[in-house]
Amino acid sequence: MLRLSKKTDYALMAMKHLASDPKRRAATAREIAERYDIPIELMAKVLTRLVRTGLLVSHQGAHGGYELAQPPTATSVAAVLEAIDGPLTMTACAHAAHECDQFSKCIVRDPLHRIRDRIAAVLAECSILEIVADPEPLAPPVRMMSSPAMRRLSAL
Repeated sequence: MLRLSKKTDYALMAMKHLASDPKRRAATAREIAERYDIPIELMAKVLTRLVRTGLLVSHQGAHGGYELAQPPTATSVAAVLEAIDGPLTMTACAHAAHECDQFSKCIVRDPLHRIRDRIAAVLAECSILEIVADPEPLAPPVRMMSSPAMRRLSAL
């Protein structure tokens, strides 16, 4: 099963929070964590990683906090996933150093790599703005598939 980690969930929630209000200068880790009932320490770690990878910028001081490093249209969901969990993988053999007992006989490795590449391409097309466009609370799955990138993902 393809599943996002909790840290990636939290990162996407933070990115949506920051992108939802264009008038907001910055938001603190505490503000985001309290808004979504996320442990503050975990949210701070997630935000720090997003800063380190260049997706967010942080400001010190009384009016400090975190803000998007670029417009929501310029940041892909794939970039957030990779910033938190590394490259998208579906199998252990996706790592160059890993070789399983079935490596030489495997008949699904290459097809699975092609599927992974298609999923990665769709996630790269889906911007944070598309996530912001979905109203809170979460819409039914049918509405979530309204964007072209999301429809392509559902067709995989």
